[in-house]
Amino acid sequence: MLQEFRTFIARGNVLDLAVGVIIGGAFATITKSLTDDLILPVIGAVFGGLDFSGFFVRLGPIPASYTGSPTNYAALKEAGVPLFGYGAFVSVVINFLILAFLVFLLIRFVNRAIAAVHKAEEAAPAADPADVVLLREIRDELKKRPGA
Repeated sequence: MLQEFRTFIARGNVLDLAVGVIIGGAFATITKSLTDDLILPVIGAVFGGLDFSGFFVRLGPIPASYTGSPTNYAALKEAGVPLFGYGAFVSVVINFLILAFLVFLLIRFVNRAIAAVHKAEEAAPAADPADVVLLREIRDELKKRPGA
């Protein structure tokens, strides 16, 4: 069983998948920062200070020991207050849409590049097989001989 597992792990597609997951995780972090630090603040400024993280519904009481703001989602969540955080969900949906659009653009670019390579290959004349080239050389040598 250990040998089978070693063979499975050593396959190229498993290693490619692992690299893809790692890069995907890093790409998701970049996309989250893009959304949280650049896009959502601009949307908030356009719509008059709209902050998606502030959109939530409190589902339970605030503990008596809580001293923070009753409108701070992160602090209430940390204090253990049950919350329905639909603003955080909106942020995640926007992150997903941005990530999906970027992946779409990447795939579109790759598909166009592959199509251009195939088009260039089709336009280039095909090289003659080695045996045809050899037969032509033999024919040309025979033509050079006297009496041929």
